[in-house]
Amino acid sequence: MATPAASTHSIHLEILTNYLVSMARSVEVNVDRALAALLQIGSSKPLPSPGEIFLLEPRINEMEIVIDEQAVRMLRGGSLSSEEIRQVVATLKINNDLERMGDLAVNLGERIISLAEMRPVVAPPELEPMVAAVRAMIKRSLGALIFKNVVLAGEVLESDDLVDRYRDEIFERLLTGMRQDPADVGPNLQLVLATRYLERLADHATNIAEDIIFWVRGLDVRHGRAMNLNAQAAPFAENS
Repeated sequence: MATPAASTHSIHLEILTNYLVSMARSVEVNVDRALAALLQIGSSKPLPSPGEIFLLEPRINEMEIVIDEQAVRMLRGGSLSSEEIRQVVATLKINNDLERMGDLAVNLGERIISLAEMRPVVAPPELEPMVAAVRAMIKRSLGALIFKNVVLAGEVLESDDLVDRYRDEIFERLLTGMRQDPADVGPNLQLVLATRYLERLADHATNIAEDIIFWVRGLDVRHGRAMNLNAQAAPFAENS
């Protein structure tokens, strides 16, 4: 039978997780808006206003503070089990990555505004598949968070190299364009920054996936230490 203290911890942890999931959904909405606007670059349609991205950012920042304060309060209270400590630590780390993803959505919005004020630019053909890959990584990482699913988290870790390859191809294409036509330097630099932000979004999705594996399994899979993750995750998937 659970003690009153254990029951209280369980309630507080559930509230903390609900806050984290709510923040994750808000971040996903903002990132999706930024990615959709980015894909309009080079089309015949005018670039959409990214104003909605900026409107949601204060709420995301406020949620980050609430989650941090609640998590730190729980750690200071003591009497947590090792599993509960692991959950709170993972929550703090995921919270930070989500906030940074929200910032990157705003950064993308700023690049889109800058591009709208410049000469028309042709988006690199690799941009659309890179956006799709980043979006898939984010969706899987947040799915892993919501369902505590290490299989989804493992799929995120396996996708990071693809995003890096798209980044390298885009950088090479943009730099070649700037060398050939100095008039393209301004808009191409904005696209270089946007591509860098996409890469960082993928990095944060990877961080979240790693933290979910730590949360659920107690495994530290950072820095390529996930070689046997699928074999380890199979029993969890079968029992879930």
